[in-house]
Order: sequence, then C-alpha cells, then structure tokens
Amino acid sequence: MTTASTEDAEKVLTGMYAAEAEYLAAGGPGEASFGLLAPFFAPDVELHQADALPYGGTWRGHEGMAQFFLAMGQAWETFDMVEQEFLATGETAVVLTQVRARARATGRELSFPILQTITVKDGQITEVRPFYWDTQAIAAACAGAASPTD
Repeated sequence: MTTASTEDAEKVLTGMYAAEAEYLAAGGPGEASFGLLAPFFAPDVELHQADALPYGGTWRGHEGMAQFFLAMGQAWETFDMVEQEFLATGETAVVLTQVRARARATGRELSFPILQTITVKDGQITEVRPFYWDTQAIAAACAGAASPTD
C-alpha cells in the first residue's frame, strides 16, 4: 500500500467535490446514483459524524455513504458549499468549507463552517472526520430529521 502524495490527495479531493456537485445537481439522494461518488471512496471508507447531529454516527462502506447522503437529503433542503480552502494535503488532508444550508424540517437557513480531516490512501478516501463549530444550532435547525443506525 502506498500513501498519497500532496498532488494525488488534492486530485482525489477535487474530483470528489466535483462529483458531489454533479450528484447533487442530478437530484442527489434518491434521485442520482451514488455511483458518481463511489470511485473516490475506498470500499471500507468510514465517515464519522458528530453524534449530536440528526445524521450523526459512523457510516461505513459505500452502502453507508449512500445512506448518509439519504439522511443528509432528509435533513437539508439545500446544502451549498460556498467556499472551500485546502489547508493541508497529503495522506491526511484538512479542508475548511463554508456552508450555506436550509433545513428541510424547519425551513431555517444557516451559514456555518465545517473543518474536515480526510485520509487518502491509494487514490481513494478512506476516512472522513468533519468538525462543526456549533452542532447544537445545526441539530435545532434540523429538528425532526432522520438519523442512522450505527
């Protein structure tokens, strides 16, 4: 197994975010195929969301990621990544994203940052850990949204 170079990690992340935009533009969860995103994620990928969120918990593998996107679609009417900055790249990348979103359950609009650590190995994302500044505000805005089984 080889580790990701800075250039490789940035290429994987840039490709994944472009595929995510395409996925959402095609209708997102329940409408578009997760196949647009699957090549960027290792088969055993793990996504660790804060437990306080309506989509909190650990999501594993491609099936888990597809279920995560469904849960996100239930929580958010819109979820736009309006600005993104790659703070570090390499095997562990750090990405700061400014989000503007509208909660489906309440109609409330929020703007907030997410800082993610993303592990890239052998050209695929193996782990994602997002950090939110205020999970309580997000959970309150999304009151009534679905949550996963862990």
